[in-house]
Formats: sequence, structure tokens, C-alpha cells
Amino acid sequence: MLCVCVCVCVRVRAACQSAHGRYAHKLLKDLLTNYTNALRPVADTDHVINVTLQVTLSQIIDMDERNQILTTYLWVRQVWMDAFLAWKKDDYDGLDTIRIPSSYVWRPDIVLYNSADDEFSSSMETNVVLRHDGQVMWDQPAITKSSCSVDVAFFPFDVQQCHLTFGSWTHNGNQMDLFNALDSADLADFIHNVEWEVLGMPAKKNVILYGCCSDPYPDITFTLHLKRRSSFYIFNLLLPCMMISFLAPLGFYLPADSGEKVSLGVTVLLALTVFQLLVAESMPPSESVPLIGKYYIATMTMVTASTALTIFIMNIHHCGPEGRPVPAWAERFILKYLARVCFVYEPDEASVALDEGGDAADGQRSGGGAAENRKEACACHHHQGLRRNVEYIANAYQDQRAAQLRMGEWKKLAKVMDRFFMWLFFLMVFIMSLLILGKAV
Repeated sequence: MLCVCVCVCVRVRAACQSAHGRYAHKLLKDLLTNYTNALRPVADTDHVINVTLQVTLSQIIDMDERNQILTTYLWVRQVWMDAFLAWKKDDYDGLDTIRIPSSYVWRPDIVLYNSADDEFSSSMETNVVLRHDGQVMWDQPAITKSSCSVDVAFFPFDVQQCHLTFGSWTHNGNQMDLFNALDSADLADFIHNVEWEVLGMPAKKNVILYGCCSDPYPDITFTLHLKRRSSFYIFNLLLPCMMISFLAPLGFYLPADSGEKVSLGVTVLLALTVFQLLVAESMPPSESVPLIGKYYIATMTMVTASTALTIFIMNIHHCGPEGRPVPAWAERFILKYLARVCFVYEPDEASVALDEGGDAADGQRSGGGAAENRKEACACHHHQGLRRNVEYIANAYQDQRAAQLRMGEWKKLAKVMDRFFMWLFFLMVFIMSLLILGKAV
């Protein structure tokens, strides 16, 4: 008995579907008889056809900052009323809706005004849904390429606004009007993007009057608000630059006799140049310099200045015996005051050496006087020659001690300047790093 009931139900269902199929064919034939898809489907040509537009953002495929092109995957729904595609359900066995190819019916010529697609045809030909009251609903997936003015002033912590403007290509507002289905695009089915965070996509209707025509032209503009996810750029471009920048002040800490002070500065400068080129390749050529580019330029300027100061300080350090004595102002300000500020403490042998040199000179003078007394007393030619030799040796020793004293003072002066500029440049790098990271917060 159960098998008989199941068989009867299956046959009844098949018969119903067959009946609906016959009525659908008859309905399609009746609707398309004397129908043309070339003209607006209105009973009176003075009537305006209203089109409701809804956009669903499915995916952000690419954002080409250099060419300023945004590639998105959208679902576009258009709904309008066709006066010639209505029927009575009772005449067709209660058939409420049918689905037919969109090429059979009239379609609004709504296009993306700011399209940047070469082919201008990146949408699919899908079916439309016809309802018995004449409503036509057309859901169309499309991959769009739109022009987007990219502002990279705060890269990589930038926020972009890209506009997608839809409107009729040939019909004015007196022939076809546009309406928003929602206040914004639908983001419920949006696929997560690894580089961009979508903050919103509000929609706004605009009515534009062009100088050539007196008729209004409505359009609907969707503004896509994007915020760049900066983690990738922080870990791959920003932090390496910061770590390299902290190497630049250490060049002042290297001993002057190591011979690597200038080499370190040049190496750091070359490394920063490579990172600067990587940033420049991905950015569009514009007058607006990215924030990270400004940081690189400031850092490279600082490294260049530190290298130039290193050369100047090394010249002071290697001041030879023929150099002049340290000026009095430098001795008071740098060797005494600035040395304590920069924590440079060395045994000051200057006064001791001077005293020893003076004592030696006095001894030489007394020795010379004694030699003269002996010479006068003994009148010995041999003693006179010996006195000249002793005076020559004493004078040479005194000159050597004075030269060593001057060299020591210049070396200490160079060391104090090294420490001072090291702390100064460390402070500059720290402040610049705080400023650039503050933009991330």
C-alpha cells in the first residue's frame, strides 16, 4: 500500500512540473511576441523608468598604487518594472516567476563611469528573474577595474577612499532614474583581504547638470573606505631601517685607530638606499612623499652628517706634532665641561707633563750654568762641546714632550666630540622612531 502511495505522489509531482513547463513555454512565447528589447519598456514615452541598484562587495582583488587602479569583485543587482512583461498568474496555472536569458529583455545601460578596464566587458551574461507584476531583477557578478586616486602621504599608515560611480550611459534623469536599495554596499559576504581593511562603503545618489545639456543625469556613487594593514611594512621595511639607523651613532664609539669608522657609515648609507629604492618602486610617482620615505630621507641625511663629522673628528684625532695647541675656549668648554657631561674621564697628565718639562728645562739651565762655570773654571774645550750636546738633547726632549702633550690634548678633544655626537645622534634616531611609530598608533 505504501509503495502505491509513493508512486502516485511521484506521478502527480511529475505531472505538475510538466504542466508548469508547458505553461512556462507558453508564457515566454506570449511575452516575447511583438516585444523588443531595443526600447524602454514604458507604456508612455514620457514616463520615467525607475531602476533600483544594489551592490555587494565580495572581494578586493588588487590595489595597484603605482597605476592607481582598484580591482574588485562585485555582485550588482538591478531591479526595474517592465510594462510589457506582466501577466496574470491564473492564466498560466499560477506561475509566479520565470527565469530567462537577460539578452531577451530590455536592460538598463548602467555602466561604471570611472572604469579603467581595457576590454570594458568584465561582467557575465546571467539570467533575469521575471515576476508576474512586471518586475525584472537582474543579478550580475562583475570584476571591475576602477580608477582610484591614491594618496600615499602617510604610507604605510594610510587610509584610502575609492569611488565607484554607476550611471546610465545614454539616458538622462527624465528617461531613467536611479535609486539606492540600501544606504551602503552589502559587506556580509566580503572575503577577508590580507592588505586592506574595509571600513565601510556608503552609497550616495548624485544628480549632475552638465554644461552641454539641460537634462539631469543621476548616478550612484559608492565610496569604498580602505585602511592599509601596516604589519607587513612595519616588519619588513620599517624595523630593519630603525635597526640599521641605530648603527650609525655607534660609528662615533669605534676607536679612531680602528680604521672602520667611515666604512661603517658608508655601509649603513648604502643599506638605507636599498630600502629607499624598494619603497620608491611600489609608490606612484607624485609630489606627495610617503611618510616612510620621509623617514628614510631623514635617516640618510643623519647618516651622511655623522659620516662627515667622523671624517672631521678623525682629522682632529690624527693631528700631528706640527699642530697648534688646543684653543683656550675649546680647552675650557670641551675638555673640562663637555667631557664631564659625556662621561669621558681620563687622567689629565697635561699639568704634570708641563711641570716635568719645566723642571727638566730648569735642570738643563742649571746644568748648563754649572757647565758654564766649569768651563770658565777649567777653560776646557772638551767640556764646551759636551755642553752643546747636552743642550741639544735636552731641547729635543723638551720639544718632543711638548708635541706629545699637544697630540694628547687633540686626541682627548676628538674623543669628547665622538661621545657627544654619539649621544646626540642616538637621541635623534630615538625621536624619529617614536614619531614614525606614533603614526601607527
